[in-house]
Amino acid sequence: MSTGRQMRRHARKMRRHGLQPMIVINRDDPLPDVAAVLLGRALWRYRSELGPIYSGIAMGIAGLVLHAAYPQWWPLVLGFAVAVSSALVVFRERLGLSSLERWYAATVVTSAGTWLTAVTALGLGYRPLPQLLCAGVLVLGVPWWVHRRRRAKVRVDRQIAAWPEIAESIGLSGSRAQSAVVDVWGWRARFALARGQTIQDVTAKVPAIESALGTFRGAVRVHPTRDDKANRFELRVLDTDPHADAIAWPGPSVSTITEPIDLGPFEDAVAARVLFLRRHGLFGGVAGSGKSGGINVLMGNLSACRDVVIWAIDLKRGMELQPWLSCIDRLATTPEQARVLLRDAVAVLEARAAYLAAQ
Repeated sequence: MSTGRQMRRHARKMRRHGLQPMIVINRDDPLPDVAAVLLGRALWRYRSELGPIYSGIAMGIAGLVLHAAYPQWWPLVLGFAVAVSSALVVFRERLGLSSLERWYAATVVTSAGTWLTAVTALGLGYRPLPQLLCAGVLVLGVPWWVHRRRRAKVRVDRQIAAWPEIAESIGLSGSRAQSAVVDVWGWRARFALARGQTIQDVTAKVPAIESALGTFRGAVRVHPTRDDKANRFELRVLDTDPHADAIAWPGPSVSTITEPIDLGPFEDAVAARVLFLRRHGLFGGVAGSGKSGGINVLMGNLSACRDVVIWAIDLKRGMELQPWLSCIDRLATTPEQARVLLRDAVAVLEARAAYLAAQ
């Protein structure tokens, strides 16, 4: 071991040769990130929440460039904004926008286009254009910040980003997310499995997935993908149970029996549309499973069809179908009435068969 005097002598020699002694004591930990890196990560992580502010900054830069280089382009900017807002209104179904989302998007594009037109012609320093930009970002940003689907998509994106850690903790190491879609009551995502893993392995891990994602019990569904590949699966996660409470009936979905009748939503928010033209139907289930509700939805739609005549049998003395009496052509509530009705129905059927045979 060197003495203190020898250490000082060695230090003087090192300084004469341009070296400075340095002692580093650590535990093999990585060096801390600089502030710029931390700030960049935060700006990227919260890019959805900061979207209106980013858009305002981009518009300010675009206004400066257009006014400095192409101030005569202001009619083109205004025309482009009008064309885009019109397209949002006309083609909202193809873009997957709801009515409120359509009008919000059209309002934002129109406001931004009008402001950018004024900046292109007059310059960013022309008052009160800077104040209008700040006010527009705040006012038009409120619907963006409170929108349920946007917040849900951000939450899902972060859960998908954390999937490698989740997969490691539940024994599905190597699986990866391929895509994710947010819908009315939750979200669904497509995953690729590592070599040797199957959908049966994922099904056995459903309780662990629910725990890792922080959902309620029974909220996770695992399904094969449409291409039926053995190393793929689709994960369905419910934020709320769509069938926990009664769903308000929006009114008839058809006006003719030739159209599929909307009987309500599946748990993934897709409408259960059934075509009853030249078909028999059966509502089945245990007590309290919703058979009466299904019959009422069917009756409401059949009553709105202009090409349907309703004959009905209700052997509960009319308890179920009596409220629909004004919409029913014939209603049987006793066994004897039911026999007469069915006998007449067979007569109509045979007469129709004879008529069609003659034709």
